[in-house]
Amino acid sequence: MYKRFKQALYQVLESSKKRLDFKNIGYLPRWAILGFDSTIIFISLLVAKLVVSKIKNQPFELSFSTTEVVIISVNIAFFILYRTYAGLIRHSTFLDAVRFLVATISTLITILVVYYINYLYNSTEIIFIPSLLIYALISFCGLFLFRVIVKQIFEVYLNFSNKQNELKVLVYGTDENAIAIANALKSEKPNRFSVLGFIDKAEKNKSKQILGLPIFNINRNIAVTLRIHSAQALILADKEISKEENIAIIDKCLDYNLKVYRAPLLSDIEENKNITSQIEKIQIEDILERAPIKLDNKLVAKEIFNKCVMVTGGAGSIGSEIVRQVAGYKPSRLIILDQAESPLYNVQNEIKNNFPKLTYKAVICDVRNIEKIRKIFNKYRPDVVYHAAAYKHVPLMENYPSEAVFANVLGTKNVADLSQEFGTEKFVMVSTDKAVNPSNVMGASKRIAEIYVQALQEDNNKSLKKTTGFVTTRFGNVLGSNGSVVPLFKKQIEEGGPVTITHPDIIRYFMTISEACQLVLEAGAMGNGGEIFIFDMGKAVKIIDLAKKIIRLAGYTPNKDMSIKIIGLRPGEKLYEELLNDKTTTLPTYNEKIMIAKVNTQGITQIMSDIEELIDISKKGTKGDIVKKMKTIVPEFVSMNSDYEKFDKRKEKAS
Repeated sequence: MYKRFKQALYQVLESSKKRLDFKNIGYLPRWAILGFDSTIIFISLLVAKLVVSKIKNQPFELSFSTTEVVIISVNIAFFILYRTYAGLIRHSTFLDAVRFLVATISTLITILVVYYINYLYNSTEIIFIPSLLIYALISFCGLFLFRVIVKQIFEVYLNFSNKQNELKVLVYGTDENAIAIANALKSEKPNRFSVLGFIDKAEKNKSKQILGLPIFNINRNIAVTLRIHSAQALILADKEISKEENIAIIDKCLDYNLKVYRAPLLSDIEENKNITSQIEKIQIEDILERAPIKLDNKLVAKEIFNKCVMVTGGAGSIGSEIVRQVAGYKPSRLIILDQAESPLYNVQNEIKNNFPKLTYKAVICDVRNIEKIRKIFNKYRPDVVYHAAAYKHVPLMENYPSEAVFANVLGTKNVADLSQEFGTEKFVMVSTDKAVNPSNVMGASKRIAEIYVQALQEDNNKSLKKTTGFVTTRFGNVLGSNGSVVPLFKKQIEEGGPVTITHPDIIRYFMTISEACQLVLEAGAMGNGGEIFIFDMGKAVKIIDLAKKIIRLAGYTPNKDMSIKIIGLRPGEKLYEELLNDKTTTLPTYNEKIMIAKVNTQGITQIMSDIEELIDISKKGTKGDIVKKMKTIVPEFVSMNSDYEKFDKRKEKAS
């Protein structure tokens, strides 16, 4: 006990070095709290003496006897021993009251023991026992009441100071999920949201209340309902709300510059994390006009579990997400291959932290270097390869067609050839909708890669070889991927604008990175070889409408708070993208989001010859020579808004 008392006393003495900061009164040093408590017991003793003097009908004396000084000293000593000063006063709990009670009782017992010893030795000073009991009761009540008052003052102060920062909201929904969310928001301190009431979409609970809050029916536009009740935002908490309802509500709120938040489902709430932090502002991904994707996890697991999987371009936006999803299916080994050092390092650390039991290897290598790639294949002999390595920026590839050929054509050929050479079970190529009726070099290079991969499979089918299955997946723009419009728009908004659009009529198909990669995994698993899988991208989105929504989500009014500037189409850019050309038909699969495109194939001998010539021209020829050869291989390649349009015109004249 002595050692414990000594250590506690040392902590108090150390805290005495800290000055009392009245600007930060919420965090008092320990010596100050002990000082307040000592003052309270000093006053308590005076009050006890006054009460006793009235009872005995004796004059009240302000002076303290030796016994009374001992009582206060012993009481303070027990405060130090039981560390009653250690907690924050404004966060006092029942446990603090117990500490004071124990300290007070310990003081009583100690003084009574001392009194008994004094009595045995015929001490002349007598302790009046009722006085001691009265002191104990008053000091305990005083200490406890002091903390209750301070706590209440802080509650009032914090509520008052946070009121201005609270966002007034209505909760959409009246089911158990919405009620639980609202209840949690009401009880959290400090409050981020001030819940004004509930919105009942079924309109069955008029004139009723939940948690003492009113229920409002939607008799008009939901944004008008929010305005009428002085709400600044809406929290979507109804677990039964459909995607269509969700989009309609968000659009109406954004039109009136009202904020919209999404509440988690009770089953998804993270432990040890407050509810408020899990209520997220609506993102652009939430208002894509597309239904959620359901993945056949069993089929994908069968494809990946306990197998060696390689992901090329594994540090890119698409490749890294494929890596994350593959890691969740417990492959025997995961090979993450990329030429970009820093992004690869980041992905490696992420896998290390999130999948500590996974065997993985991050490899710096360029798919254009076949000898180095061969060494990697020979060492790890992957069972499944997801080929996501590619150059994808349209304007850059217009200026550097040779690099598009080396990365997208030669790189794909190298990885595909080695997959076949080392007996890889499945090769899955990530392609793009820009490969359909390409209008730019990037799209044409990806189409040539598609042709080669299909030709390899066709050759395998004809020779009845039981080797690699070559599968191609094709989809449109991916929200949030490197270089996509959404991060660009967000950056432009952060910088104060303007938000730039290439053309007011330009449209694109969008899906999230996670959705795209889920479909890549499932298409790869269902494919036997030779298929080009295309994904249901939902409705096409006008880029200017997308920009306006992102501006509104950021809290601005388009063309008022944030301007939109039309800058003209970039070289090789289309007004719209296609997933199929006019001559292509599709076949359904068991997943309504995935279809198989039936396209004409070329013989392996012809395409190999064409690619070899294209690579040779890319090494020695001009940009024009490269593009002319690409147009020969892909006849539907017609340049748009590009210097290469002249080669199409010559072709028209020749015909």
